[in-house]
Amino acid sequence: MSNPHEPAHHQPLAGQPQMPPTAQFSQTPGGQFPAPPGMLPPPAPGQFVPPPAPRKRAAWLLPTLLGIGAFVVLCCGGSMVIGLTSDDKKSGATSADSGVSAVKKSDSPAGAAPPAASAAPPAPVKTTAASPPPKPKTPGIGDKVRGGDFEFTVKSVKCGISRVGNDFLNAKAQGTFCKVGVTVKNVTKSAHTFHADGSITAQDGSGREYEADGTAGIYGNSDGQGFLDEINPGNSVTANVFFDVPKGTKLKTITLDAGLFTFAEDAVITL
Repeated sequence: MSNPHEPAHHQPLAGQPQMPPTAQFSQTPGGQFPAPPGMLPPPAPGQFVPPPAPRKRAAWLLPTLLGIGAFVVLCCGGSMVIGLTSDDKKSGATSADSGVSAVKKSDSPAGAAPPAASAAPPAPVKTTAASPPPKPKTPGIGDKVRGGDFEFTVKSVKCGISRVGNDFLNAKAQGTFCKVGVTVKNVTKSAHTFHADGSITAQDGSGREYEADGTAGIYGNSDGQGFLDEINPGNSVTANVFFDVPKGTKLKTITLDAGLFTFAEDAVITL
């Protein structure tokens, strides 16, 4: 029992205001339990409580993880791709070699001797320069050459003649006469006149040209052949044509004029 003369517990001292009995404990709404230590008490009914702020992640974390993942993929994945590719190439080359060797074995006859280890080198091929095309043959003495309306054939050439004719009727050379025997044939379908003087010329090695001597032609032919001869188609005349040239001259060519009223080319005979 308590002493009636002792003051009761929880009674205020003299001069202090009296507290209600429930003031010593925290007021918790009805139906709720007090919050455990270290946590906020639940909000009162009708009171708005803001949501807790989200925790911020470090800004360097995500790029670092992505970089590490890309590095691992490049290192490990690249080496794996290269290894697979090289394996495929090796297997393809091995199969191709085996196929070629099989074909060679099947093509080679049974019992054939293996090829020699070192074959002799092939002999060098001798190459010769291509020969130039042959030059066209130049007409000479005895060849038939077309010149205009006539076909000419030089029979002979003789130089060193000082006089033509007889003792009474003759022609003397200023230098020396060269006598050229020529046959003229009409190869057209109508008659044509042939005159040696003006139709036939001679050239020497230096390019000098000589005309036929008409007077020597008259004395040098028995019937005046080569002087205004009327030749019918298919007929021919043989005449001696004379050229007065310096002594010691050697003729090189005889030119047969095709005529003024024709497009045919002149005929040239090399002596």
